[in-house]
Amino acid sequence: MNEIERKFLVASEAFKEEAQNKAHIVQGFLNKDPQRTVRIRIKGNQGFITVKGKSNASGTSRFEWEKEIPVDEAEHLIAICEKGIIDKYRYDIKVGNHLFEVDEFLGDNQGLIIAEVELSSEGETFSKPAWLGKEVTGDIRYYNSQLSKHPFTEWT
Repeated sequence: MNEIERKFLVASEAFKEEAQNKAHIVQGFLNKDPQRTVRIRIKGNQGFITVKGKSNASGTSRFEWEKEIPVDEAEHLIAICEKGIIDKYRYDIKVGNHLFEVDEFLGDNQGLIIAEVELSSEGETFSKPAWLGKEVTGDIRYYNSQLSKHPFTEWT
């Protein structure tokens, strides 16, 4: 299955007032190779394993396969992940016909807030909320696998 999404920086915390949901996420990577990343995630009381392929030239589309796994298995797998665990809050915000997932990063990526919107095609139009900032789709620095290697707080 292909995932088509666009990523944006977030210009203000006004999104929090519009959020329908907030969840704590901890995730690590068993493999951070850009050709194929293998992610382990704990979101609330659920565990997941996800495999993502290399992005296309524009950075908007790539293969993604995800399966729910027992949370205790996810905890054991996170313990053997490569260095650099991602810790964040995810907010779900419905804007028009689309769902924006806004990640407020903690720990080594504190201060970074990224919004993602999944689309059914690369050219699909969507409403942009006022709190949406600069587009960073295709900038690999903002991929979670890269943030785990090169945290936002070390960029300056």
